[in-house]
Amino acid sequence: MTLTRTTIITKLRAVGCVFAEDEAELLLTTAKTPAELATMLQQRIDGLPLEHVLGWASFRGRHITVDPGVFVPRRRTEHLVELAVALAPPHPVIVDLCCGSGAVAAALATELDPAELHATDIDPAAVACARRNITRGEVHQGDLYTPLPPHLRGQVDLLVANAPYVPTDAIGLMPPEARLHEPRVALDGGADGLDLHRRVTAEATHWLTAGGHLLIETSRTQAAGTAEAFTRNGLRARVSTSDELDATVVIGTKTAG
Repeated sequence: MTLTRTTIITKLRAVGCVFAEDEAELLLTTAKTPAELATMLQQRIDGLPLEHVLGWASFRGRHITVDPGVFVPRRRTEHLVELAVALAPPHPVIVDLCCGSGAVAAALATELDPAELHATDIDPAAVACARRNITRGEVHQGDLYTPLPPHLRGQVDLLVANAPYVPTDAIGLMPPEARLHEPRVALDGGADGLDLHRRVTAEATHWLTAGGHLLIETSRTQAAGTAEAFTRNGLRARVSTSDELDATVVIGTKTAG
């Protein structure tokens, strides 16, 4: 049976896809054959995230490869990139922790070229994906700062992190697309969601240059707790929000001296 646009929309609506028309268009333009289209549609009906079905996500106007089982970059994280670009000095040294697919690092490498860029993630699947997306920079596998080259200590201008910040008990309340198909290590931020934020801020001043910035994505309700971790570890903190993107980022600056 030939799958028409109308048929695809009807099937997507039947399983609760809110943006069925847009999703149908993406499936139709991405699939190379009728058989591939049928497979992709069934995957979406079965609950696989659209980005995993397509094999890519849109982020800052570019296609980011997203393999099955890898965290899908959210549009709200574009606010993190906007802020980092605005704060960057010429020829910055950039580190992206918990890089996932590499969406943030890939955007920064392009928008701040030339730059020295390093990205890390503990998940091997994410690292493999990030290495395909980040063509101007190095991707290291390991826990937070552990795999970074030692020569970066005290030299980093921009340290960015979209670290997990979902409280453990809230993971079960997330949409099935995230809860069932994205790695728990990319979601679980501990009891209050801020475990990784505390770990990142605890070592940040050892890596940042004087005047360098740490930027961490968080939520509106968690922003005060994230900011407190910044100030406790010697960073001057401020909170930035974007109503358009429903995004919240805490920015910390390492003062001279």
